[in-house]
Amino acid sequence: TGYDIEKITKDKLYGITKKLYQEKEGLENHLSKCTNELFNLEDKVILYDLTNTYFEGRMQNSRVAKFGRSKEKRSDAKLIVLAVIVNTEGFLKYSDIFEGNTSDNSTLETVITKLNQKAGYTDKKPIIVMDAGIATEANIQFLKKEGYDYMCVSRSHLKDYQADTGSLPVQICDKKKQPIELLKVRVENDTDNYLWVRSEAKAAKENSMHNQFAQRFEEGLRGIQNGINSKGGTKKLDKVWERIGRLKEKYASVHQYYEIKVSDNGNGIAASLGFEKKGETNQADKAGIYFLRTSLNGKNEQTLWTIYNVIREIESTFRILKTDLDLRPVFHKTDDASMAHLHLGLLAYWLVCTIRYQLKLKGIHND
Repeated sequence: TGYDIEKITKDKLYGITKKLYQEKEGLENHLSKCTNELFNLEDKVILYDLTNTYFEGRMQNSRVAKFGRSKEKRSDAKLIVLAVIVNTEGFLKYSDIFEGNTSDNSTLETVITKLNQKAGYTDKKPIIVMDAGIATEANIQFLKKEGYDYMCVSRSHLKDYQADTGSLPVQICDKKKQPIELLKVRVENDTDNYLWVRSEAKAAKENSMHNQFAQRFEEGLRGIQNGINSKGGTKKLDKVWERIGRLKEKYASVHQYYEIKVSDNGNGIAASLGFEKKGETNQADKAGIYFLRTSLNGKNEQTLWTIYNVIREIESTFRILKTDLDLRPVFHKTDDASMAHLHLGLLAYWLVCTIRYQLKLKGIHND
């Protein structure tokens, strides 16, 4: 640029990042159009998701840093939430920053409304792909009202469904050559289409986790048992049930498969505890099964599954932003500096994504 490099200081660079953040909307609009034109991309499908990053400082006077549900399990640190919309190639279409205690499902209407204003869709609107955490009934109704098609994982595990007319199970393999079974199903009094999906790899993982949780739940019950039988242990009946309640809360997915009996001496003192496993076959039958919900009609099973699986691209986006581009954690002490830091990471991501896209055109898929 012709600027004397000797005059560039850390403080000057920090000052530049704050000025760049003031131009966020204009830069984002320009880069979004620019990459589409450069690579002849059409945003037929866009992905929406959120992540959070945490602060190492206390951020006592911050407007945006709040305690919330941390995706990194850092409940001790204040958070900030980053929402992004990307296309199937990973290029950003829109980004927004929310307070750290913002729930995922409360952001969709705000972000889509701003995207509408920015993109000014005159032709067909893109299909929105989102995960189950965002796909509340209220959000789905909002997308219908705004004229968007959508694809998501159903938030509820469907019980009353039947195979769609003329549909038969379809066997495919994922990128890792693991078998996936697909079947179009219908739900009574529901105009949406559903895809029943069973993944053997997902089933194996869920069964492994279930067995691990069951083992820990039983160890917890034996600990309560030992307390009843040992001198100085917890024996009061109400305290024993309190401990059982806390254990059930901790292992909510497995306690339903156990029958627990506590006998007492008639004076409010527990005499023994026994437990027995029951009805686990139902859990094994459900392992690895989930349902995709969509407004799309006339698509075959594999096409629907492929449309949903582009959501893996947004997982890659967050991984690059947080790990490679140092958005996690935030060390700044003020909101202005923190916002500028996050925005600088997003600008760097545009460069990374452009390079990755050009490499992919040459068959190079390295991270």
